[in-house]
Amino acid sequence: MAVDASRKGTDPLRGWIVVGVDGSEPSKEALRWAARQAQITGAKLRAVMTWEYPTSFGWAPPYPTEFDPESDTRKALVATVDETLGTDRPVEAELVVVEGHPATALLEAAKGADLLVVGCRGHGAFTGILLGSVSQHCMAHALCPVIVIHGHGAAALESDAVLT
Repeated sequence: MAVDASRKGTDPLRGWIVVGVDGSEPSKEALRWAARQAQITGAKLRAVMTWEYPTSFGWAPPYPTEFDPESDTRKALVATVDETLGTDRPVEAELVVVEGHPATALLEAAKGADLLVVGCRGHGAFTGILLGSVSQHCMAHALCPVIVIHGHGAAALESDAVLT
C-alpha cells in the first residue's frame, strides 16, 4: 500500500497518545506506559481527567460557594501527573480536564490520535473485576488502537498490556 508522504502529520492529533487518568493505581500505570511509549515514538502525550456533577433525583443539592469541580479536577490531574512522571516530565504533555462521563470524554479526546491508553479499571464500584466499564467501552468504540494496561509495577509495563 502506498503512503501519501504529503499527508504525513497533517491529521489533527497525529503523533499524539491519549491516556485516561483518574488517580487510581491502574491509571497511573497507564500514564507511565503511555509516557514511555511517547518517548520511544516521539509522540506527544495528552492526559485526560474528567469530572461530573453529582447525580441527584428530582432536585439539585445546594453546593458550597467554593465548589469548583473543574479546578479541583485540574489540581488532581496535575498532582497525579507530577507524582507519576515527575515535575520534569520526560515527554511533552498536555493536561486536559473535561466535564462528562470518562468513556465519552476519552473517545472524543482520542479522535485522530495514534493511540488511546487506559488502565484496566479505575475508581468504579467493582474493583475486583479484570476490566472496567470505561476501558471496555473504549475498546469497543475507539477509532484508534487502544492499549489496556493490566499491570502492577514496572515489570508489568513490559509485558502486561492488551492491544485492541
